[in-house]
This record gives sequence, C-alpha cells and structure tokens, in this order.
Amino acid sequence: MATLRRAPFRLALSRAAFRLFDAAAPRLRQAAQRNFELALPESSPQQRAAILEGCWQNLARVIADLARFPDIHKHNIHQFIRYDGFEHFEAAKRRGRGVLFATAHLGNWEFSAFAHALMAEPMAVVVRPLDNPILDDLSTVYRTLSGNSVIGRGKDFLRPLLSALHHNQAVGILIDQNVTADRGIFVDFFGHPACVDSGFARLAARTGAAVIPGYALWSEQESRYVLTFEPEVEITGDIQADTQAIHARLEAAIRRTPHQWMWIHRRWKTRPPGQPSLY
Repeated sequence: MATLRRAPFRLALSRAAFRLFDAAAPRLRQAAQRNFELALPESSPQQRAAILEGCWQNLARVIADLARFPDIHKHNIHQFIRYDGFEHFEAAKRRGRGVLFATAHLGNWEFSAFAHALMAEPMAVVVRPLDNPILDDLSTVYRTLSGNSVIGRGKDFLRPLLSALHHNQAVGILIDQNVTADRGIFVDFFGHPACVDSGFARLAARTGAAVIPGYALWSEQESRYVLTFEPEVEITGDIQADTQAIHARLEAAIRRTPHQWMWIHRRWKTRPPGQPSLY
C-alpha cells in the first residue's frame, strides 16, 4: 500500500499485481467465464474477454485508489468524484429513519463510502472481517480515515447497525455475494435463481429506513468517479418481493456497466434444493 501510494504509475503497478494474481488463481477466471455463460449468454467471446479485462482493471483501480486515501481530504475530494442523484439521499434523510445504501462490488465500493463521508457526512459500513487479522486491522484504518465507522459482521453487529439507523445515519451494505441456503432466499438474478441474504429487506421493513442503491462508477470521459444514488426502492414488507426488487435494480446497474462488476465471484454457487451445481 505504501508503494502504491507513492508510485507515479500506481494503476499500472496494481494491474500488474492482479495479472500475477490471475495467473496464480485460474479458478477465478474460470468462474468468470461460467458467469458470462449464465448471465450474458448472448455475448461474444470478444465481448467477454473485454468485460473480464475491465473487471481486473476495476479491481486494480480499487486497490490503487485505496492506497491514496491518506492523501484525499475535503479540499481535494471533488477532483476524484462527484455526485449524481444526491437529491434522493437528501429526501431519504428528511424522513429521519436512516438510510440503507444497497451497494455491491460494482465500481469502487471502498471509495464510495470514503468519499461520501468527505462530501456529505460520515456513515457506517458493514463488512465481513478478513481472515488475516493484520490485513483486517489495516483495512479498518483505511476505511475510517474519512470519519466512517466499520461494523463487522458477527454476533452483535445488529446492535450498532440499528443504533446508526435510529440516529438517522446512513449504512452501506454489500448485497451481491452468494450466501448459503440457511441464510438466504432465492431471487431471479440474470435469469437464474441466486441465493441472497434476506436480512437486508427485513431490516428495511423493520426500521423504516430508506433503501437507496448507490455505486461509485468510473467515468473514462471525466477521469473520475460518479457516485450515483438511484431513486429509493419501495419497501412493502413482503420480504421476497422486496429482495427481488432490490436485486432487479442491481442487475440493471451491472448491465449498464458490466466491466465494473466483480465477475470472478461464484455468484450462483448455492442452488435450490435438488438442482445441480452450476460450477
């Protein structure tokens, strides 16, 4: 991280590191190719290759920009990112019940929360603690540099989460990863049943918090990110329907910028009872 922070060609250096990682872990590329077959069957081999290269480039940018967090502050943040749809966040805040950002490994999920704290107000982010405690401590340091708080998924993670919403704060949660059948429900995602954590929709229904999809997407034209807040997702209290509605929004966002999603994750790993593995 220290090297990337100071390197004049940090993105190229980060991309080179991910090329080595790609070579060392071929199963990730294999997972991506299978995901393309499932989610984008109409795409050509050339299109899939371009999307996968974009995926690696996006991951390289995430790490390269993470290394720069110590040098980014309120006075220069707008060089790196701007808002689109901030009015949706403002309207949600006026309701006073807290805001749940439904986000994903799309664009730069680390920078979106970091930047929001500098441009608007600090928020909380729910994360899965890393297995390596040293790396987990390091990631927490970077994630809290702009004033955000980190809520680690664990036995007591609901208490600080509910407290944040009670105080009308925003909480960001990644919703796009596969979960085991005992933790989730199945919704349609790119035409296939995907097991997703139903806790997000339950939390929204229980607290009355506004659900806003939000992503920091890289703009080649502007050479900076655009932190997009979409219109609020209506929560009805029907957990199945609400979870489906949230993931329909996510699917649409991925289809608009497929090269910025993390395709190397085995998203459809958990199958409905009786269905064979897709990987």
